[in-house]
Amino acid sequence: MQNALVPLLALLAAYLLGSVPFAMISSKLFGLADPRSYGSGNPGATNVLRSGNKKAALFTLIGDALKGWVAVFIAQQMGFSSTVIGLVALAVFLGHLYPIFLKFKGGKGVATAAGVLIALDPLLGLAVAGTWLFMAYAFRYSSLAAVVAAGLAPVISGLMHGGNGQTIVVGIIAMALIGKHWQNIQRLLAGQESKIGSKKKA
Repeated sequence: MQNALVPLLALLAAYLLGSVPFAMISSKLFGLADPRSYGSGNPGATNVLRSGNKKAALFTLIGDALKGWVAVFIAQQMGFSSTVIGLVALAVFLGHLYPIFLKFKGGKGVATAAGVLIALDPLLGLAVAGTWLFMAYAFRYSSLAAVVAAGLAPVISGLMHGGNGQTIVVGIIAMALIGKHWQNIQRLLAGQESKIGSKKKA
């Protein structure tokens, strides 16, 4: 009973860690407005950047990525099975998307997903992050970069590891991330999506 309880506690801890809203914390620290009150209304690094405060956006980005990495890294160090590690990865990611501290209305999950992937497989994480950076630099749309990187993530994982459990976890994360960007996709198709660095709108 005790052995079965430890993984459950790990999943709960991962979810709660994922729920920590670094966009809100950074906005408080830097004296900014609630990120849900401007721009896309998304509590994430890209929207915090619309405030014009690059330091706050960087703090948010690092915090959101780090919590994904830390949750998976600790699960690995505790010697959990690959199945439990995969579930921890999903728990911290879903915690960011649906945080209990923000009434289950969280961010889009890009930075947290990057942290998770780097912890699961550094080469995979860097390849996906590189895809995002290339798309973001080339087209200046964070949402487009996120959707393309997410779509390629399970493909890259499959090429590297085959259709194992890790690839399934990466696929679930990718689908959830794309789903979170559905409205962004609609705006992209309509030519109404804001570019990276555009100023906030009330």
